[in-house]
Amino acid sequence: MEFSVKFENAPGLPENKGPVTVGWFLNSQKAGVIFYPPERFRSTEKNKAHAKSASRCPAVINMESRYFVFRAPFDLHLQFVRDKDGKPGLRNLNGDLSPVRANKISQRLHVTPEKEWRHPNVPTIQLSLPYVLVADEPVYVTQLAPFMHYQKDPWPGTIFGGRFPINVWPRPLMWAFEWHDTSKPLKINRGDPLFYVMFEAATPDRSVALVETELTKELADYVDFVSGAVNFVNQTFSLFERAEEVRPDTLIKPVKRRKSDD
Repeated sequence: MEFSVKFENAPGLPENKGPVTVGWFLNSQKAGVIFYPPERFRSTEKNKAHAKSASRCPAVINMESRYFVFRAPFDLHLQFVRDKDGKPGLRNLNGDLSPVRANKISQRLHVTPEKEWRHPNVPTIQLSLPYVLVADEPVYVTQLAPFMHYQKDPWPGTIFGGRFPINVWPRPLMWAFEWHDTSKPLKINRGDPLFYVMFEAATPDRSVALVETELTKELADYVDFVSGAVNFVNQTFSLFERAEEVRPDTLIKPVKRRKSDD
C-alpha cells in the first residue's frame, strides 16, 4: 500500500467512504492516569428550541465536529522571570499550595533557549506531552489554539502548533506557547482546554473516528525509528520518504476495554 504524504501521489489507496480511523496512545504510562483522553469538541450552547439557533445550524455542527479537544493534565500558574544573570526561567505562583511538585513540572515544562525564540523578547515555553497520533492511510493533523472555548483569564500570549502527516510521522505532541505579555501570569487549570486538533484526509468530507490504539511492538519500533530526528537534522519533512519505506502496513490496533458489570 502506498503511504505517500502527498494525497495526490497515493493512487493505490482504496476509495474509502466511511470514517477515517485515527489512533491515539500515550507513549509513556508513567502517571498516565492524569492525562485526559482526547474528546470531540461539543458546543456548550444547547439551545435548540428555536429553528434559527446556532445549535441547529448545519455549518456550525459540521465545523465543530471536525475538532478534538486535548485538556490540561495539571494546574499551571506561572510567571516569567529572569535570574541575576538574565537567564530566562519560570516561577510557580502556586508555591507550596501547588498540587504538582516543582521537580515534576520541570521534567515536562521548560523555556526554550532564547536564541530559538521566533520574536525578540517573546519567550517560548514548551510542555512535553505523551500523546501520539497515528493513521493507516494518508492523514494530516493540525494543532491549534482552543479558540472556541471562553477563557475567563485570557492567556498572555498565543500557542503555535503545526501540521504534519501522522500516517508516516507519528510523534509525541508538544504544547508550545509564545509569551507576548510577560508582565502577566499564565494560568491554566487542570481540565481546561489546552489545544485542539483537526484532521485532513484525502477525501475532505469524511468524518473521523478517534480510537485508542494499543502500543504494539511494531508501532513502538516505528515511533522510535522517527522520533528525535528534529534533534539531529533540520527540515525533518525531507525524511518522510525514508520513513515510508520501513513503515508496516498496519499500525492501529484498537484497545479492547473490559465491560463493567451492570
